[in-house]
Amino acid sequence: MSGELLLRHYGLTGTIRVLSSEVECTAEVTLLSGDRLILKTSARPEGRDSFRFQVAALAGLEGASGFAAPHLVRTGAGTLMFEEEEICGYLQTRLSGLSLHQVNATPDVCYRVGQALGRLSLALEPLTLPAMHRPVLWHVGCWPRLMELEEHLQSEPVAASVRLAMGNYVELIKPQLREVAWQVTHNDPSPFNTLLAGQGIAFIDFGDGCWGPRIQDLVVAASHLVTDPSLALGGSENLIAGYASVTPLSTLEAKLLVGLMKARQSALILINYWRAELFPAEAAYMKKNVARAERGLSILSALSVGEADMAVRRAGP
Repeated sequence: MSGELLLRHYGLTGTIRVLSSEVECTAEVTLLSGDRLILKTSARPEGRDSFRFQVAALAGLEGASGFAAPHLVRTGAGTLMFEEEEICGYLQTRLSGLSLHQVNATPDVCYRVGQALGRLSLALEPLTLPAMHRPVLWHVGCWPRLMELEEHLQSEPVAASVRLAMGNYVELIKPQLREVAWQVTHNDPSPFNTLLAGQGIAFIDFGDGCWGPRIQDLVVAASHLVTDPSLALGGSENLIAGYASVTPLSTLEAKLLVGLMKARQSALILINYWRAELFPAEAAYMKKNVARAERGLSILSALSVGEADMAVRRAGP
């Protein structure tokens, strides 16, 4: 079917290889010329809104500098995506490079990733996109209900840390989020979605993107880099510094950052244990970030609120 859609809407043919993905169907297309593209399709009703958001985001980032993102390939009719009665999809370039989880995340690499993320935030800020308010499981507004998934956790020490982090988010952090800046965000700049490419730092997979707190992309990216218990912020300091050198943090954003990082780590743990039980065949893919999140949460949980605030301020430029 992917081959038929590719020919019908783009007039292209090539070798197709299906890649791992959680919701939409993602396929790598290798053209006879050797060029590689990514074809994303979905037969789910919610897929249309998600794709409308994604293609508008990629189109809105065309011409931005300081980072790279995939380029859209317009259909033969000149549209950003194709929509049939039962299926929709879009075609984009495939970026070459190593994902951040495959490389040694040195302080310099982390700083450059933070800078690129800050520039991505600036490029997304003015955009008003279709379906940016659609329901997204990873949105901060959904986090208060995620403790309903606690029964799927397999370790009581982890469960205790998750309960504490989520309780702190609901009681203390969430009420203050209305006071920080909101905008369109990528919402999942994880090490798997961050590439060290020939054109610099690149970000892929905007499928979880939405309207959220501006700081959310920093929260997500930094939460994945908390690995070293000898450092106050576990090694995320350089990424935070790089981001803040481009997009300075407000006093409130700096104060809330670590609490949001712990809540995001907890959300990742809860959602992926639950999803792994629902889809056991995809469990390994879905839990690829869980061990890192559990380790990061244990490191950040050792900080008091004051210590966390001071650590973030020290990490700033």
